[in-house]
Amino acid sequence: MAAEGPAGQPPSRSRRADAQRNREAVLTAAAAVFVTAGVDAPIRQIAARAGVGMATIYRHFPTRADLVTAVYQHQIETCAEAGPNLLAEADTPLAALHQWVDLFVDFLVTKHGLADALQSDSDRFAALHAYFLDRLLPVCAQLLDAAVESDDIKPGVQPYELMRGIGNLCIGRDNDPRYDPRRLVALLLQGLQRPQTS
Repeated sequence: MAAEGPAGQPPSRSRRADAQRNREAVLTAAAAVFVTAGVDAPIRQIAARAGVGMATIYRHFPTRADLVTAVYQHQIETCAEAGPNLLAEADTPLAALHQWVDLFVDFLVTKHGLADALQSDSDRFAALHAYFLDRLLPVCAQLLDAAVESDDIKPGVQPYELMRGIGNLCIGRDNDPRYDPRRLVALLLQGLQRPQTS
């Protein structure tokens, strides 16, 4: 009879769950470290933040490019999954759009560093960029459509146009601590809103 792991689970299932938790912890820690220290940050710094050994990181991500790619994909998925959840939970579609754009800005701040790291592997980066658009454009479209339907914003704004505009406002944030892209993104969103009638 096979030995059982925690809560009566077979050891292999328990090990898989532990491995998945470790992987998630590494991706979350790496994303945070990349924002503050760049994608060339020491692996030991990521391991310490994730609460795992360096061997665990290398087991999941044999090269730095593997880790950077996985962080990028994880960030995209987090942003994509947030859209429908925010739409279901927020008071209004406009509030959901604002909250999602805030998450998107967080993602873009990370993405600029990731993009630099991936420039040496243009095929990999091109595939990631396509994945980024495939996953996030429909989410942005859904949020915009809901906000138009509720009469919160004017019709006619294209998802790609909005995402590209926000992306452009986020460029240069790392080089100038006096520049806060969120202020300009807030003005951009304000400009989309329908005037309030008294």
